[in-house]
Amino acid sequence: MTVHGLGKLGLGPLASPDGVAGFAETLAALGVPLAAIAAWAVTLLEFVGGLFVLAGLFVRYVSLLMAANMTVATLLVHLPNGFAVSDGGFEFTVLLALASLSLVLSGPGTLSLERAVLGHEYRPLSSGAGDERTA
Repeated sequence: MTVHGLGKLGLGPLASPDGVAGFAETLAALGVPLAAIAAWAVTLLEFVGGLFVLAGLFVRYVSLLMAANMTVATLLVHLPNGFAVSDGGFEFTVLLALASLSLVLSGPGTLSLERAVLGHEYRPLSSGAGDERTA
């Protein structure tokens, strides 16, 4: 995800010469409302969110957004192209959505930065009773 976000910023091995503006034009052509805002949101989610997942920060929350992002990409772009990724199909985006969903369910590992800094998994909605803070 990080590499794809970096590419939308015009950097790295998947650098797009049109950058975020070109991505916004693509989204607008697909009928996405507020395409420029959506393009920046997706770009930042992929780049910064990818870094967060790699570091083990807010893994469940970022992964939920990534799963939603890949589901939308599958439905808007890749589904009509069939299954095979070589034909622009949905094979890879579904894999990324399911991998992200698995991180939503599993959360950060014991070696995550989240656990190293906080001593537990960050869960703002937990009641305190039976949560993972005592683990």
